[in-house]
Parts: sequence; C-alpha cells; structure tokens
Amino acid sequence: MNPIIEVQPVDDTLRPAVLALAVHPEQLPFVGRVADSLADVAVCRDSEALALLHDAEVFGYVRIDRHASALGDHPLAEGAVALRSFLIDASKQGRGLGLAALEAIRRYVAERHPDRERILLTVNVRNANAVRAYRRAGYRESDGLYHGGSAGPQHVLWRPLSPTPF
Repeated sequence: MNPIIEVQPVDDTLRPAVLALAVHPEQLPFVGRVADSLADVAVCRDSEALALLHDAEVFGYVRIDRHASALGDHPLAEGAVALRSFLIDASKQGRGLGLAALEAIRRYVAERHPDRERILLTVNVRNANAVRAYRRAGYRESDGLYHGGSAGPQHVLWRPLSPTPF
C-alpha cells in the first residue's frame, strides 16, 4: 500500500521542520542545504518551496520552479516545470516515501500549473540511487548530459504531467 503524501507550501508553521531535514553526508553535494534553497526561493520569482508530509509529519522537501530556465535552451525546458532540491530526510529513507512523494508532486504540479506539460529535473550521474528512484517513478532520460551543475555532469530526466508516464 502506498503511503498518502501531502504536498504543502512551506509557511512559517512548517519552516522549522523543513529546516531540520537532513540527508546523509554523501548526498549533500547533490541536493544542497535546505536553508540555501529556501533563501533562493525567497528571491526567485516563480519558485515554490514545498514540504512533503506523511501522517502530518514533514519528511521531505522539494523546490519547484515554474520555468525550467536553468537548463537554458534544452529542448524539453519549454513547457516544463523544474523539480529541484528534492530530498527525503535521512531517517525516513528506504520506506517508499520517495516514490510516493514524486507521484504526489506530479499531481500537485499538474493541478497548480495546468499550462505546463512536464516536469524536468537534473540528477548527478554519480547519484545512482536517485537515478533509479526517478526511473521507477516514471521519469525518462533525455539525450545528452547537462554540464552546468556544481557537482559534475547530470542526467536530464523528464516526466509528463499526465497520470500515465508513457
């Protein structure tokens, strides 16, 4: 049975729990610090900081950008929402929450951004666990790698916002 996940904008009530989230040290170069992401969202137009909750407890975080402009002229960037800084707290990993969260995020984005066609993300080629999780969640790889990330080359993955990935 899939856990029921809520996706809620980070507000003053949720902020302390979101800031308390932590990943395993080896994951930090791939997702960065939540505090930095929240600060960036505060100054970036069309960005949303979202808390992921299960049984009313914050267990994860994701940033959504209405436009996938960070990928520049990538052919899939047009009509896409960018998924960034997706993380599950280290203490909650390995419980199936990540896959359920990705589906909840897809539903949230489809409802909130009906003019968008897909979710687009980058994931470091060295982050094999994340690549596997995204593929299990229905993301497919585009051609080529993105070389604009601070931690090295990244796969560009995408998923249609429709409920059936393919």
